[in-house]
Amino acid sequence: MSQIDNSKRTAKTEQQPAGYPDLKSHEEEILIVVKTYPRPSTSYKEIVCTAGITRNERWIRLYPVNYRYMQYPKWYKKYQWVKVKIEKNLKDFRVDSYRPDVESIKPEGQPLDTKKDKSWLQRKEIVIPTIHYNSLEEIANDYKKFGVSLGIFKPKKIIDLKIKADSAQWSSKHQRVQSQLVLFGQQPKTLKKIPYKFIYEFICNDSRCKGHQLSIFDWEIFMLYLRLMEEKPFSMDIVLKKIKQKWLDEMWSEKRDSYLIVGTQFPNPTFLVLGVFWPPKY
Repeated sequence: MSQIDNSKRTAKTEQQPAGYPDLKSHEEEILIVVKTYPRPSTSYKEIVCTAGITRNERWIRLYPVNYRYMQYPKWYKKYQWVKVKIEKNLKDFRVDSYRPDVESIKPEGQPLDTKKDKSWLQRKEIVIPTIHYNSLEEIANDYKKFGVSLGIFKPKKIIDLKIKADSAQWSSKHQRVQSQLVLFGQQPKTLKKIPYKFIYEFICNDSRCKGHQLSIFDWEIFMLYLRLMEEKPFSMDIVLKKIKQKWLDEMWSEKRDSYLIVGTQFPNPTFLVLGVFWPPKY
């Protein structure tokens, strides 16, 4: 399958988006596409924002999910189908946010593997039909009108991956939350605070675009940092250089047909980068 032809995308309308799952509790099949790095939560100990695509080709968010506190058989990977009971979170105005019954999560089969499927055909068949936006401006417009807070689009140009120093410790409140032992269920390892922020600077194919700088929350970029730190604990310059090579040079090379997956963090209307879809060009 070749690079997306913008002329063949579904036409945008001013109507309320249709096709989202029922508001009432029911079982839904979802291909998990993005997972954010865990962040401490006073209500749930930890929160992982998970988003994916339904069989009806709609992006939805599963929130809240305290992923590392779930029983291990319920752990799912990116690009793996799961069955889960969901219902609309009525406290969240975003049309694409659903509350999962965490106990009902059932991962299905193996993740769609790109080592065996080097053209990413299986992933493309599911993700590409959901690409209806040409810019972040279009997604933000639907957010204001309809509460659509998830979307995927191809930026005109990724200018840079900025890496900025951040606090090396969680707040005292979040440290107290993490120190509390779990009476029942899984006790995960202490959540490490990453002392850097990773930010994409880019421009869109949109006359309204004045440029954007969006923070990246994808679990994978933070895990790459931790893995590289284990390999090169005293070579921070090398670690950050390798992250930039992966998330800028490789993911956005001319050999890749790459797209940004973005979403908001309730109740903040600011968009974040939740992931990158970067299949090879063929």
